[in-house]
Amino acid sequence: MTRGYIIETEDLVKRFDKREKRFGFIVKKGKIITAVDHVNLKVRKGEIFGILGPNGAGKTTLIKILSTLILPDEGKAFVNGYDVVKDEIEVRASIGVVTGGERSIYWKLSAKENLMFFAKLYNVPSKEAKERIENLLELMNLKNRENDFVEDFSSGMKMKLILARALVHDPPILMLDEPTIGLDPEFSIEIRKFIKEKLNRDEKKTILLTTHYMNEADFLCDRIALMNKGKIVIIDDPQSLKLQIKKYDTLVFEMPRIYTSQVKQIIESCELIDGISVDNHAKVSIIKALSKNGFDALDQILQRLKAKKIPNLNLSIENPTLEDVFIHYTGRKLVSEEEEEND
Repeated sequence: MTRGYIIETEDLVKRFDKREKRFGFIVKKGKIITAVDHVNLKVRKGEIFGILGPNGAGKTTLIKILSTLILPDEGKAFVNGYDVVKDEIEVRASIGVVTGGERSIYWKLSAKENLMFFAKLYNVPSKEAKERIENLLELMNLKNRENDFVEDFSSGMKMKLILARALVHDPPILMLDEPTIGLDPEFSIEIRKFIKEKLNRDEKKTILLTTHYMNEADFLCDRIALMNKGKIVIIDDPQSLKLQIKKYDTLVFEMPRIYTSQVKQIIESCELIDGISVDNHAKVSIIKALSKNGFDALDQILQRLKAKKIPNLNLSIENPTLEDVFIHYTGRKLVSEEEEEND
C-alpha cells in the first residue's frame, strides 16, 4: 500500500457468471459479466472521494469488495492499511457502511435501541457505547426522538439514524453507497450538507461515496472517479473535469417523444456534433449534444429539422456539467428512464 492513501486498489477485478444453473448444471447459456474491470483507486485520508456512474457501472460491487462482503477475483485492495482478503476483521472495524434505502435499521425498535444493538455487535464497551450514542443522537438532531419507534420517522430522520449506526464504533472511514437514493429532494439536500459539514469537516471522516447524481458529486466530492462498465474512465476534481470540456457547448433539445428518433438521427448526422445522449420521460424527450462550435451546429440542425418539417422544439445552449463530461468520455447518460440492471 502506498503511503498517504487510506484506500487503495490495484488492478481489482470481479466477475459474475450470468448463466442459469439448476442442480449444478447449466441450463441456459449466458455470459460472464465483468462488474469491476482492473480498477485502480487511491483515496487520500480525510477527503470525500466520489465514484460517479450510472446503474450497472460496478459502483456497488466495488463497495462490496472494499467492505469485505464479496471477494475479488483478481487484484488487491487495502483499506486503512489492511488487506480486504487477509485482514477482513480489521477492515470491518475501520469502516462504516451506508447503503441507499431504509431497511438497514430496525423499525420496531427506537433510535436509541437501534444504536445500542449495533454497538454491541461491534463489541463497543457499554460505558463507551452509552456516551457515544448520546453524542451521535445530538449530532444527528435526534435526541428529542431517541425513544420513538423508527417506523414513525421521516425518510430524512431514518437516513440520519443509518449514518449514526455506521458511526457507532467510530470508524475512520465511511463508505456511502447511493446514500440519498429514494429520498425527497429536500431530505437529499439536508443529508448532503450533513455529510460535507458534519461528517467530513467536523468528524474528520474519510468518505468514499458512490452516486449517479451529478449534483451530489459536484457538491460533495474533493475528487471524482467516472466509472463506466466496470472501468475507471478518469479521476480528477469536479472543476478540473468540467474545464476539460470547457471548449464544448451543450445543445439541449426538448421535444414530444414521437419526434425523438427523427431528431436524434438529424443531430447525429451533423459533423459538428461530438457526443449525444437521450433522456426519455413520459411525454417528452431531452436530447443533449456536445459541440465545439455550438451555434454553427445549431444552425445546421435547425435547417435539417425544417427540411423534415419537424415542429419547433425547445432549444438552449448551456455550459458543460459533470454529466456532459461523462457523456464526452463514455457516450452514455448517468441516468435514463430505461434504467439498466443494477450493480
